[in-house]
Amino acid sequence: MYQTNTMLANIHLTVKLYDSMMRPLCSRYSLSPIEVTIISFLFNNPGVDTAADISSLRMLPKSNVSQAIESLIQKSLLQRRQDTEDRRRIHLSLTPQAESITKEIELVRESFQKQIFRGFAEEEKKQFIAFNDRIAENARTGMQTASLR
Repeated sequence: MYQTNTMLANIHLTVKLYDSMMRPLCSRYSLSPIEVTIISFLFNNPGVDTAADISSLRMLPKSNVSQAIESLIQKSLLQRRQDTEDRRRIHLSLTPQAESITKEIELVRESFQKQIFRGFAEEEKKQFIAFNDRIAENARTGMQTASLR
């Protein structure tokens, strides 16, 4: 049986690699990791554009997301727009100034994927993605079950 500690260590190592690959971008643009996460999220998830969406789907504390959003607005990388039907909902969008950052984020993500899938056949990548999706679904179900207790 595969050791749980090994699996968790591998996940942690993969996250650390991604973070280390993003660090130069953070430095170059004077952004925090969560600010880069928000920019990346908004770029890759059109129509899913509120602070609550980001907090929920990326499992980030609401206070950290709110603080980072304010910082990105101050840096003119993000703008907010009130929902026309529900004035309490605030939609977020990237400004044109964020375009160069999103391009670099995509380059880093491509490089990250090349690194972690180095030596994998195309079929193995597809299998990994399918297995990973199943593991995530099982984890979501487990979290829902645990919260009902």
